Amino acid sequence: MVICPVCDAEIDVEEDELEEEDTLTCDECGADLHVVSVEPLALEPLEEEDEDEEASDFDDEDEEDENWK
Repeated sequence: MVICPVCDAEIDVEEDELEEEDTLTCDECGADLHVVSVEPLALEPLEEEDEDEEASDFDDEDEEDENWK
């Protein structure tokens, strides 16, 4: 069992099957988690910057479209 660092819920996964850089999702809170270390086991929430960057890319495209009108 692994403990979610966001909501402290137990995540049903075998600790010995995890490797660094693996990702998993907490069934309780839905947080996407990143394995940063296996000994000792350490999880961190995934950064949401990628989603923000993608959203800003779409915003830029919208602005360009408006300039063409």
